[in-house]
Amino acid sequence: MKNPVFALIYGSIIAIGLPLNAIALWILLRRHGSKSSSAVFMINLAISDLLLIISLFMRVHYYSSDTWQFGWLPCIWFTMLFRNNIRTSSIFITFISVDRLLAVVYPLRSRHLRTTSKAVRGAVFVWLVVHVVNVPEGFGFSKHLDNQTCFEFNTGNNSAINGTLRNSALADKLQLAIGYFQLVLLFTLLVVNILSMVMVSWTLHRHLNDSAKVDNKLNIKLIFATNLMMFIVFFLPVSLVVFFDNLRPVLSCLASVNCCLDPLLYYFSFDGFWKKKEGVEISLARD
Repeated sequence: MKNPVFALIYGSIIAIGLPLNAIALWILLRRHGSKSSSAVFMINLAISDLLLIISLFMRVHYYSSDTWQFGWLPCIWFTMLFRNNIRTSSIFITFISVDRLLAVVYPLRSRHLRTTSKAVRGAVFVWLVVHVVNVPEGFGFSKHLDNQTCFEFNTGNNSAINGTLRNSALADKLQLAIGYFQLVLLFTLLVVNILSMVMVSWTLHRHLNDSAKVDNKLNIKLIFATNLMMFIVFFLPVSLVVFFDNLRPVLSCLASVNCCLDPLLYYFSFDGFWKKKEGVEISLARD
């Protein structure tokens, strides 16, 4: 499907998101390192966004030329990069929200939970789970592909690369089940983010003496506001394609914009985001 508008939008996302996330990842690794659980989650979020941006190069090529000469397997692989970004980003953003919740509401009792080693194990587990989900999902997508199109998985399409897959009802059931699972997962994570925001706001306003000493309450509120916007504007709509499959190209394009806004989280999360590691060790330790 040739669509120069989609190609232009994806190209703009690459032009903005690639340098922002590359610089953010460099700063996180070089100047913050793994000094806190939040830093670990943000590093993984930046990696997820960069993987998404890599997949967008292929979408620009496809929507600008209306040709796909790379075969069905690369198409599935680039599609999984996109889908994994939606899942991992939503999970890592929720981890960041919960981490802020624990730091503000339960600063002392949560110290043994908010360690870098636990954060690393959690991040590894997330990546493993989403890649395991890719196996049946890719199987379901493959039955609706040919060697000329990509990123268009209309379940009503009878063409397939394999006659066995074409007649397989199991593939459709797996694809539908994963779609509903993602929708339920995102709604659940949204609820967690909302509850975290409410608890943190309530603590900051009414029980600050019993909570951690917070230097910049505005930044914390902006973190939660940005997280909620990510879910409501970008993550949830694209997950609704399970009901509105014809809107998949538009909603996928909208969801891709999330990688341009994630760097805001890094800036709001660290008072000394642009400072050298030595200058932020105290603030990170306070986290």
